[in-house]
Amino acid sequence: MTLFITHPACHEHHTPPDHPERPDRLRAIEQVLEHEKFTYLQREQCLRAELEIVALCHPWEYIERIRRAVPQIGLVQLDDDTVLSAGSFEASLHAAGGAIHAVDEVMSGKAKNAFVAIRPAGHHAEAATAMGFCIFNNAAIAVRHAQQRYGAERVAIVDFDAHHGNGSQQIFWSDRTVMYCSTHEMPLFPGTGAMSERGEYDNVVNAPLRAGDWGETFREALDIAILPRLQKFAPDLIVISAGFDAHRLDPLANLNLSEADFGWATRKIMEIADLRSAGKVISVLEGGYALQSLARSVAAHVTALMES
Repeated sequence: MTLFITHPACHEHHTPPDHPERPDRLRAIEQVLEHEKFTYLQREQCLRAELEIVALCHPWEYIERIRRAVPQIGLVQLDDDTVLSAGSFEASLHAAGGAIHAVDEVMSGKAKNAFVAIRPAGHHAEAATAMGFCIFNNAAIAVRHAQQRYGAERVAIVDFDAHHGNGSQQIFWSDRTVMYCSTHEMPLFPGTGAMSERGEYDNVVNAPLRAGDWGETFREALDIAILPRLQKFAPDLIVISAGFDAHRLDPLANLNLSEADFGWATRKIMEIADLRSAGKVISVLEGGYALQSLARSVAAHVTALMES
């Protein structure tokens, strides 16, 4: 069974007019998943994350700093890209809560895999720094929760967002129990993700792509650089940082992937999950800013999850 997790609170994280990271992204996803072919997709709303679980990745001082910065009205800029509105703290806690809920359902065997449609996204959020539209690192929080609550000995993150997940890499840089794998455009924000960045225990695998690359190059990067390392690592759980801004129509990157490429990548990850982690996969939404291509890419991704 594939589980779809979201929460209305994630619509209440507001951004300036014309900001690419906007509530309409979730509406587009929710609408496409109403199609009859997703009739058997199980749907649940998540609770807000307990702060103690968020604190597995983020210092208490940082969590409190974000909470205090939330305005009663209007917007507060944390940096050039990242803002807080009145609903942002609750949205961020529900975003992390969605990832936590997915871990609970998958690790307990109630669902085989899960897709978590939440915002704000998380993979740019470092331990004590919000950036790149991200407040709390949802994927990283999911990893730590799986380890603490369910005793997962090894967890892998596979990140195919067009932008490198510097936050996830930073949080797990010195952790031999977590492998972080990423395809991404380079050079591009945030400027990290070179192949030479390998982690303290050779636990980071970066496979950068160049502007203009098509799906064939993306698939080759996964096949050659990432999937063999993922299989060798033999994780107990795979967390996908599912960004869809590498699509050829997305305005924030310069890659040329299609919906079929995201479906293919999902199936390849699921093949390894079936061999190494009893099929246990959770997928957490990251980027994707052209609404139609985002919706179609999510549909391809969720279809692949449901087929496993």
